[in-house]
Amino acid sequence: MNQGKLIGTISRLVMPPKGILAIDESLDTCNKRFLKLGVPQTEEKRREYRELLITVPEIENYISGMILFDETIRQFTNDGKSFISILKEKGIEVGIKVDQGLGDLPSHDGEKITKGLEGIADRLQEYKNMGATFAKWRAVYTISENTPSEDCMKENALLFAKYALICQELDIVPIVEPEILIDGNHSIEKCYEVTARNLDIVFAELQKLDIFIPGIILKTSMVISGKEAEKKSFPDDVAKMTIKCFKEHVPENIGGIVFLSGGQGDLEATLNLDAMHKMGPLPWPLTFSYGRAIQNGALNTWAKDPQNIKMAQILLLAAAKNNSDASVGQYKK
Repeated sequence: MNQGKLIGTISRLVMPPKGILAIDESLDTCNKRFLKLGVPQTEEKRREYRELLITVPEIENYISGMILFDETIRQFTNDGKSFISILKEKGIEVGIKVDQGLGDLPSHDGEKITKGLEGIADRLQEYKNMGATFAKWRAVYTISENTPSEDCMKENALLFAKYALICQELDIVPIVEPEILIDGNHSIEKCYEVTARNLDIVFAELQKLDIFIPGIILKTSMVISGKEAEKKSFPDDVAKMTIKCFKEHVPENIGGIVFLSGGQGDLEATLNLDAMHKMGPLPWPLTFSYGRAIQNGALNTWAKDPQNIKMAQILLLAAAKNNSDASVGQYKK
């Protein structure tokens, strides 16, 4: 493991005022979105849409890295340039989603563990050879009366640690993404309690395998009430609770923390991030790794008129700039 190389990659990824754009939706997720918008669910249409995202002029002013899917990292533009070469020309780090989705946790109704550890070293080596410098592995947890269970949190934490170890051995920065789902009617206090416990378990397992903590990025959900909660969370509450949780349960020497938007409204995700940076100096770099919260306007515009690439790209650039501003506490409506 080259610790300096890992730290160098992370410093480029979390350098203010930039963040990460996640365009790593699985085939199933991408096709569902296309179906909803009346877009044909074909590989060519997915390639066309991803080309639109990757070729946005000046996106590199606000985006430091893009997380790709296996299909996307192998694709080319209409005029024959590889997506990877375009990102490199822009100085954007190439990331890759390496987990293979969710499976059922035996004897735990409704709880999920992440699949994809088998053969991961070979896949990571191939992606590294193609130009990837960072990777992502996601686990999900649902808040209910009996979930997430300790077993679910422990099992996913073990997988995070094994994945992170293999990444670091190959000098690839691992993004560890424990997502507490926003679905449900839970309070912000309940979300805090679950997030805190889960972070403790995740970092305990990472430390057991001697993972180099300054060489990882935590991609996490915010501490926020559930979508169906009677009492909604306002940006100041989300900011205070989230920062308190991280200060108490995330090691200060972590390479960086990035947020997923996780079902929040586009503006909501921006305002919450902005509120955190208005609280004053933070002990770790804190920015965004949004997917839908940056893509939504562009996707809807392109779906209505696939020829109107320019307007879709203008909307994507504006959303990226809004979140870039929020990542340094300077967002203005």
